[in-house]
Amino acid sequence: MSRNDSSAVKPIRQLAADLAAGVSSARQIVEDALERIEDPEGEGGRAFLSVAADRARATADGVDAIRRAGGVVPPFAGIPFAVKDLCDVSGEVTTAGSIVLAGDDRARANAPALQRVIDAGFIVIGRTNMTEFAFSGLGLNAHFDAPSSPWDRANRRIPGGSSSGTGVAVADGMAVVGLGTDTGGSCRIPAAFCGIVGFKPTASRVPLAGIVPLSRSLDSVGPLAGTVDCCAIVDDLFAGGTGWSEPYDRSPASIRLGALTSVVLDDLDPEVATAYEVALARLRADGVHIQEVAFEELERLGDINARGGLAAAESFHWHRALLAERGDDYDQRVRMRIEPGSAISAADYLDLLDARQSMIEIAAHRLRGFDAFVAPTVAIVPPTIDSFADGDLDYYGRINRLALRNTAIGNFLDSCSISLPVTAVGEAPVGLMLMGPPRGDRALFDVARTVESTLHPLRF
Repeated sequence: MSRNDSSAVKPIRQLAADLAAGVSSARQIVEDALERIEDPEGEGGRAFLSVAADRARATADGVDAIRRAGGVVPPFAGIPFAVKDLCDVSGEVTTAGSIVLAGDDRARANAPALQRVIDAGFIVIGRTNMTEFAFSGLGLNAHFDAPSSPWDRANRRIPGGSSSGTGVAVADGMAVVGLGTDTGGSCRIPAAFCGIVGFKPTASRVPLAGIVPLSRSLDSVGPLAGTVDCCAIVDDLFAGGTGWSEPYDRSPASIRLGALTSVVLDDLDPEVATAYEVALARLRADGVHIQEVAFEELERLGDINARGGLAAAESFHWHRALLAERGDDYDQRVRMRIEPGSAISAADYLDLLDARQSMIEIAAHRLRGFDAFVAPTVAIVPPTIDSFADGDLDYYGRINRLALRNTAIGNFLDSCSISLPVTAVGEAPVGLMLMGPPRGDRALFDVARTVESTLHPLRF
């Protein structure tokens, strides 16, 4: 597929209404998704590590039979759902995009976050590709071919990571929505690079049980989908809700955004800088109040995390035995990010926690009077996959840092954060990122819906 197909897939609420009214069937929706996955010209073979075609068809047939008989099914029964490979699916091995875990035991139960969407009727269509152990923002994997961003398929651009397969699956209509994780931007970066929406919740809202960890302090489970409302529905389910919470209609004039100027605007690709300025101008023209905010303390983040930060310390704790036994089987670009954690002492680790808490308190002060911070999601447009082929680790590290720089701020601040596409299909993909305060997730969704409706003409 040479274009972003997410716009051709109806949003969750419309699909649910069509299914309930008999306008469409679960089997047809599942078949449409499987047809896209199996398209030899498409990215399905790279976006998915495994496809549950038979199980998905059987589940869809069961749902349709109950509906035809007048029975009651869950509200979203029949809608295809993609699952990142680091999430437990009952009866399957969770490999986290790595050959190292391929021989592990099969999961005995679904991860709680996944179980909640299954209980709501979503049908798991397959397990998606990802950066090994979720430790990169680029979406490359040394063991499996990376799927390419929908933009410029002729030159095969990176999809963003680590939730690369989920991002491409949703963008190409191979699933309506999918589960991702976000430790430093792994939902929002692929959303930005694939022209869709990605959400990072306040981490504590969604259980992490059954998810292979990267950093216990920074990990979060979030959705990737075609619209803000689709993400809001699935996020509410992940967090234990019903998915049907009514949005609060925010007028543009009621919204105040703080446009960050420190760090996040450095070294922007020209396409990103232009799209970001155009997006802010449209929002201002529609009545949104936008004021520049200097957050100079963000400039300290490079020094705070210079030795790998919380992610290196906490990932090394989890991986140290595996590295000792099978370190040569790791993607060495991932290994080189984990191993510096071995040199972080307990005192260093506590210093990191203290620095984080201090920054969270400063952010609360800077955010006072605003609904959210706003910034470009990623500083760059996706480079080609081939540009990484020669194994230049310096280049890989530099591009990875640029990809993660803006989004990782939200994880360090324990913010809720969302990325919205702001360029049209066929143009270089650029994301607009909103960051709200911890536990301000629902309010951020309300703001994001209004922002999305203002920027919508830019997408199509």
